[in-house]
Amino acid sequence: MLKNVLVALDGSEIAERVIQTLNDLVFSPDTKVILCHVFPTPESEMELPADRPHPESPTLPYFQIEKQLQSYKENLSVNCELEMVTGDPADEIIRLANIYKTDLILIGSRGLTGMKRIVLGSVSSQVVEEANCSVLVVKPSKN
Repeated sequence: MLKNVLVALDGSEIAERVIQTLNDLVFSPDTKVILCHVFPTPESEMELPADRPHPESPTLPYFQIEKQLQSYKENLSVNCELEMVTGDPADEIIRLANIYKTDLILIGSRGLTGMKRIVLGSVSSQVVEEANCSVLVVKPSKN
């Protein structure tokens, strides 16, 4: 049984698909869902991992992210908490998963392949490798 589920959202178009996937899952009434957003620090932003907004799409301001997370929380039929932190996205997602002793992490992937993935890195890949629990990676829809 899943007691705690961490849902990592980054404010991009994949976030909607992650929430849709979350809605498709069936949880027990006492499952707690933690919706989280990590604001990258300037140092971690220099690396430009694939699963974060690129410089052309500036990071949304704090209040817009908070408003979006609150909207998701109100529309979900599960018990939710919100977490907004600053730091390296993969490290912070793993840290929050450890704090909440999560049974599952739900995260989106931008779907980069080849050299782009090697050069830019991947938050979701790092989370899959380093998390102490199962990770469900939501991929972008193929058009």
